[in-house]
Amino acid sequence: MKKLTFGALMILTVTATASTAMAQDVAAGKSSFNKCLACHAIGEGAKNKVGPELNGLDGRKSGTAPDYSYSDANKNSGITWNEAVFKEYIKDPKAKIPGTKMAFAGIKNENEINNLWAYVSQFDKDGKTKQ
Repeated sequence: MKKLTFGALMILTVTATASTAMAQDVAAGKSSFNKCLACHAIGEGAKNKVGPELNGLDGRKSGTAPDYSYSDANKNSGITWNEAVFKEYIKDPKAKIPGTKMAFAGIKNENEINNLWAYVSQFDKDGKTKQ
């Protein structure tokens, strides 16, 4: 009985810790997104700026945000955004899509990249957070 109780307690602890870590990742990602705010918007009411709005990025084809003037390199990249592609891209955008208009040196810190993806990927195409 003690083993069963201990096992259940461990599962609850791991679950609570994972939920807290996820919330911390999103919060840290929101803070990291401040580096992106000069050019990009996200969330309800987001509009294109110097760069496209980023709502619904996960699963979106590159170069398809409405009413944004993309470079030919971006439109023709063949990229569909997902976690792996985003993480590679954000390290060095010009290396991933040569000819992109994005003038950003990139983020090299893996933890920061993970947190940024946790934040950006939570928004659906309407700017609402996914449930």
